Amino acid sequence: MDFSAVNWLAVVIAAVVAWLFGAAWYVGLSKPWLKAAKLDPSTMKKSPLPFVISFIAELVMACIMALVVGAMTGGEPTLVAGLVFGFVLWLGFVITTLSVNHRYEGFGWGLTLIDGGHWLGVLLIMGAVIGWFGAAAAA
Repeated sequence: MDFSAVNWLAVVIAAVVAWLFGAAWYVGLSKPWLKAAKLDPSTMKKSPLPFVISFIAELVMACIMALVVGAMTGGEPTLVAGLVFGFVLWLGFVITTLSVNHRYEGFGWGLTLIDGGHWLGVLLIMGAVIGWFGAAAAA
C-alpha cells in the first residue's frame, strides 16, 4: 500500500462530512430507528463514547477509501471514481453484512434500510470528497 499518494486533508474532510451526515441522518430518523432497533430511550446509557468511536471508524474508512480509489485509478482519483467505489464497497460489504447480521439478530428490514441508507450516504460522501480532492500533491 502506497500511503504517500493519500490526500490526508481529503481523508479528514471526508470523515468529518460523513460523520455530520450520520448525525443528521439519525436525528431525522431517530424515532423509526429506535423502534426498529428495539431500543427504549429511557433505559439507554448516555455516553459520548459511541460518537467518538464512530468518528474514529470513519477516519479509518476514509483512509481505506483513499487507498482503494487511488489504487484502482492508478493514483488519479476522480469524483466519479470515488462515487462508483463508494457504491461498490457499500454493496459488496456493508449492505450484505447488515442484511445477514440483522437477520441473525432478529431485527426487521426497517433497521437494515435505515442503517444501510446511512452507510450508503457515508461511503458516497467519502468517495466524492476523496475523488474531488484527488491525489496528494507531490512533495
